[in-house]
Amino acid sequence: MEFVSPEGLRLDGRRPKELRRLAAQLDVLASADGSAIFEMGNTKVLASVFGPHEVMKRGERDDDKAILKCEYSMAAFSTGERRRRGKSDRRSAEISLIIRGTLEQTVMTELMPRSQIDIYVQVLQADGGTRCCAINAALLALADAGVPLRDMVAACAAGYLDGEPLLDLNYMEDSGGGPDLSLAMHTNADHEKIVLMQMDSRLQADVFERVVELAQEGCRAVAGVMQAALLEHTQRLATARGIARS
Repeated sequence: MEFVSPEGLRLDGRRPKELRRLAAQLDVLASADGSAIFEMGNTKVLASVFGPHEVMKRGERDDDKAILKCEYSMAAFSTGERRRRGKSDRRSAEISLIIRGTLEQTVMTELMPRSQIDIYVQVLQADGGTRCCAINAALLALADAGVPLRDMVAACAAGYLDGEPLLDLNYMEDSGGGPDLSLAMHTNADHEKIVLMQMDSRLQADVFERVVELAQEGCRAVAGVMQAALLEHTQRLATARGIARS
């Protein structure tokens, strides 16, 4: 299968360095302390946050910081006929740990000792890039819950197919057999920091650098959409409470 046409277009009509359509919505669940939906193309993820609250198991309590609990799952209807995954499978457990590890570097846990924050992430629709989309949704849900954060963290994937670095792979591209890199980073312009980098195969050093740079560009663009969504949400709350004019 040809993933990039002679005209330089991908299967879905995008250019190699073009992101899919991005969308974000906060405060989508009344029962949660914070919640958000993040979309990257046809991939759609819901995240909800509960806490900080008292640690459920006293043996897990940390007197110096909060602990994060994360559960990632895929809705039974999320992948149509391609795949069906249960929340207890190994891949879901692995991604839960990845999300938690990324967010532990971002949440200011030292400000909330002896407490626990629960993060639930569910993929509503899957079309590639689910772990990156999940990290973005979880970050927005934490912000919606008022959890203190060190920085904005944004995630995006990049791959290498047909001799071309490709940004933000969809399901067909992700299944193409080429290298796939997932990257998350703090996006403060003065202190950018990579907090997650995963790749499922090897690349030559020069190609690897190009793929990493492309993924970083994607993270910066994703962060811009997330920041705009947070600003809009904050302004809407301020207006509703009479702090700002509509």
